[in-house]
Amino acid sequence: MPAGALDRRRDFDGAKTLLFVGEALAVLQRDDLPTIPFPGLWDMPGGGREPGESPLDCVIRETAEELSLRLAPTDFHYGRSYNDSSGVEVWFFAARIPARRRAGIRLGSEGQGWALMLPADYVAHPLRIPPLAARLGDYLATTRAG
Repeated sequence: MPAGALDRRRDFDGAKTLLFVGEALAVLQRDDLPTIPFPGLWDMPGGGREPGESPLDCVIRETAEELSLRLAPTDFHYGRSYNDSSGVEVWFFAARIPARRRAGIRLGSEGQGWALMLPADYVAHPLRIPPLAARLGDYLATTRAG
C-alpha cells in the first residue's frame, strides 16, 4: 500500500474502492438526482473526505455508511492516487472479502440499490461511470502484469 494512503495530512478530495465480494464487485446505483454527479449510474463504494481522514480511512468509513460493511485495512491490497478532471487528487483502492460476507451487505441511506457485478460486466455496462471503468482497467492491467 502506498504510504500516501495512510497520510491523514494529505490533501485529497475523496476515495473509491473496488470491493470484490468473492469474484464479483459490489456496486451501488446512484440516486437519480440532477444535482449530483453521474445520477442513476452504477458507482463503486466511497466518497468525499472528512477532516482528519487518510485516503484509506475515508474509503473504509464510506463503505460502512453505504453498504454496512466494516472493512479492515488488511482487506485492501491495492491503492493508487489519481487527479480527477478538475486536477484534484482522489484515491482508488481494491479490497477483497469472502463471498460469505455478502449476507452482511445492507444499503445505506444513499443510492437506489446495490448489486454484485463481474468486472467485465461493469466495464461493458451502459450505466457504468466511465472514469471508474478506466480505473478498473488500470487495476486489472496492473494485477495481471504483477
